[in-house]
Amino acid sequence: MSTHRPVCALTIAGSDSGGGAGIQADLKTFAAHGVHGLSALAALTAQNTRGVTAVHVPPARFLRAQIDACFADFQIGAVKLGMLANARIINAVADALEAHRPAAVVLDPVMVATSGAKLLEDAALDALRRRLLPLATVLTPNIPEAELLLGHPVPDDEAAEAALVELLALGGGAVLLKGGHLPGTGAMVDRFDDGEALLEFEHPRLDLEGHGTGCTLASAIAANLCRGLDLREACASATDYVHGALLGAYRPGKGGACVLDHFWRRRGDLPGA
Repeated sequence: MSTHRPVCALTIAGSDSGGGAGIQADLKTFAAHGVHGLSALAALTAQNTRGVTAVHVPPARFLRAQIDACFADFQIGAVKLGMLANARIINAVADALEAHRPAAVVLDPVMVATSGAKLLEDAALDALRRRLLPLATVLTPNIPEAELLLGHPVPDDEAAEAALVELLALGGGAVLLKGGHLPGTGAMVDRFDDGEALLEFEHPRLDLEGHGTGCTLASAIAANLCRGLDLREACASATDYVHGALLGAYRPGKGGACVLDHFWRRRGDLPGA
């Protein structure tokens, strides 16, 4: 038995009873990267590949207790934030992060599920902007989430490039804007801006509906930061990882959504393994 205390990644997010997104996807991603995963449940969803049917939000005091317990016992290298359903929960998380000051915070501003179900209350958007964005090492919105944060449409590639600058001005350290929702038939482009460098990560566009891609991407970034990669390397590697997981995606349920193969690299049967 090793006596070495590893650097751990903590996810503060919602649970997906269908196993494809949220806390479940986060922990699979951490494990696939060889990182010990910790979790604090900010919400519970009744969910499957067809959609979200119910959401339960635990008391903020209990969420804070989970977070404090993790920081009291583990060496946490990065925190990944996912579904935080309301302003009360967002404020509790922000208070905890300000108290514990983790080295890195990856903020995935989960607002709407792939099925279209709302996962963030309207009143919580302002709290997310005010309390969490200034604490974020990197913000990882998709196009619909960027539109909600900015208050205007982002319809094409040119608008996405402009949105990077606007999103960075909201207060985070860097932005990785996911491009999967933009129209087009060419390569899918994720755009990164940290105020010093503008980077584009390109992958072939895949004709499938992935479930949990945003959760997985943010968790892969957090895991890579725990492994010692710098932020740019962590984001580049995370986009490659998600693409490979999509290539190995499968349908465990009756719905059209595909669940990612988080352990594709270990199977060695896909490109890049």
